[in-house]
Formats: sequence, C-alpha cells, structure tokens
Amino acid sequence: MKAAKWYGKKDIRVEEIPNPPAPKPGEAQIKVAWCGICGSDLHEYLAGPIFIPMEPHPLTGAKAPIVLGHEFSGQVVAIGDGVQTVRVGDYVAPDACQHCGVCVTCRQGRYNVCEKLAFTGLMADGAFAEYVNVPAELCYVLPKGFDLEAASLIEPLATGFKAVRMAGSLLGQTVVVIGAGTIGLGTVMCAKAAGASTVVCIEIAAARKKLAKECGADIVLDPSDCDVIAEVKKMTHGSGADVSFECVGQKETAPLAVDLIRNNGKAVIVGIFEEPSAFNFFSLSGTDKMVIGSLAYTIDDFQGVGSLLATGQIKASPLITGRIKLEEIVEKGFDELVNNKATNIKIIVKPT
Repeated sequence: MKAAKWYGKKDIRVEEIPNPPAPKPGEAQIKVAWCGICGSDLHEYLAGPIFIPMEPHPLTGAKAPIVLGHEFSGQVVAIGDGVQTVRVGDYVAPDACQHCGVCVTCRQGRYNVCEKLAFTGLMADGAFAEYVNVPAELCYVLPKGFDLEAASLIEPLATGFKAVRMAGSLLGQTVVVIGAGTIGLGTVMCAKAAGASTVVCIEIAAARKKLAKECGADIVLDPSDCDVIAEVKKMTHGSGADVSFECVGQKETAPLAVDLIRNNGKAVIVGIFEEPSAFNFFSLSGTDKMVIGSLAYTIDDFQGVGSLLATGQIKASPLITGRIKLEEIVEKGFDELVNNKATNIKIIVKPT
C-alpha cells in the first residue's frame, strides 16, 4: 500500500510499504477514508522530531520513520481476538491516544495523559495510508449515515471540546479564544454550545477572522489593529474575560492568555509550543488566576463532538479548505499549509 512516512525535518516521503499485519488481540484494522493534516504533523514537518521517537517508544516500540496521520475516519475491515466494541463493517473515527491502561492517570480515566502515551501517527504508524491498525477500544463508532469527511474532523474538534470541558461551566460567561485555526475554531463552536454568552476570538489573518464569525464568535479582535487586552477589559467593565483558551502555541500567546482574564479567572493552554515563554508567576500568585493545561481528549469527548455534529450545534464543513490525494500530500498539503497558512484551515487527504 502507499503511505506517507516521516523521515526527518522537511522529509516526508510517499512510498510503497507492506499492508499492516492481521490485527492483534484487541486491535481493529481500518480502511482509511479521509485523514486530516494536523498542526502537530506540521510541527513535525517544520521542526521535528518533537513527538516522534528516534528510539523505540516504551509503549508501541515504534520509532522513526513513522507513517503520519491521526485525524481520520474509515471502515473496520478486520478485528483481532477479544474485540467486542466494534464489528467488521462499522464506520469509525478513532481516538489517537494509545495508552498503557495501568498508570495512575489511566486508572483515573485520564488516559490522554498516560505516562506512556503514544499518539497514533506520531508514536505508532498512522492513517496517511490505505490501512492502519489501532486499538479497537479507541474507535468511536459513527452513527449510521454520518459524513466521513466530517468524521475525520472529530479528532481535532474533540481537542477543543475537551478544553472547554476542562474549563468547567461557561454558562453566561465571557470567553476569549486565541487563534482561529482548526483547534481555535472548534473551541469557539464548543464554547458557544456550552452556553458562553460572549465569545471573543483573537486572530490576525483576514480569512480566518471571517471563519471565526461564521463559527459563532461574537467579536473578532485583530492584535495588529488594537490593544486586545484593553478591548477585552473595556467590554468586561475593566475586569477581563472569565476564561481564555490559548490555541496557537507561540511564546507570546501563553502569557497573553493569562493577561486577558480577570482575577480568579481561568486560562486553558491548548497549543503546542516549540519554545518557552517568558512569564512572571506573580501574575498568578497575586491574582488567584488559574492556568490549566489541556492535551487531546478521551473517547467521551469523541462521543460529545459526534452528538454536536449530528445535531448541527457545531459544523465541520466550514473548516475543510482542501481535499487532496495521498500522492499530493507534500506539495498540496504540507507545503500549502506552510506557504498559505492564512487561507487554509484543514486539508484532508484521501489515501485511495
């Protein structure tokens, strides 16, 4: 089969590799329908290895070169012994968080921060391929007739859904989302669905500012046009937002997420960072502000996103800005996202 493998920084190759073996006990084999290019994939392309192991991973044993791809949908074509959660023929959107099941966070149901966490497509071969084997317990079974393009966006939307869940009740609150990429736009939609009274999105790119409005942002602020902290304080009677979500991953935006919230407010950090931020911790100890890290999701978040998509409370179609073939993944996928970041949100790939 054809697959897109990461060999190193700026080195992704589409090549012929053997089909996956028959699924092991507890595994399902998926024929991939669509797989999206994630921001973490882009980070690996531009600056990796970040997550991709250069030595065998302690859970999966995998190391570079790795078949990328973890935002995907497809159909179960085979199952291993003992699998009861999916059947051959099911259409699924798999959770990417492969985990040990025995560490303290796994036992608490927080397997997204397993001590041996391995993301499909980063620490195990992924779905930029015709077929992929994954743990069957991570497969969210799609409702009958569910659109497979939309289903490939459940994974990134679940990241925003889980971040909103981590923030607690947003009913009637003022929320700021920094960034209008896939995760930021998903967070905007989920915050509105969770009852936020006002959602402010901070974004520079014109096309993304427009999309933020389409996805439900009440106000869009451009930091190149205004002092965003002053504007947010003005609309909150000088206090600041109740909750902020950092969905960019730049060294300036994490401190900004804290500066935007009121005393005793919450800043949820979702972005992936390539370098550290300078930060004065007195802005926390002197204000009772809370900073919450949020990584990925669990299968419950997939269920939540699936329900919101099915009822139209959030939408996937506005986020899809490109559909390409696997053979085009470097030129029309990764390079397109690098060179035209402002006009692209999610490019999805069809392996066959």
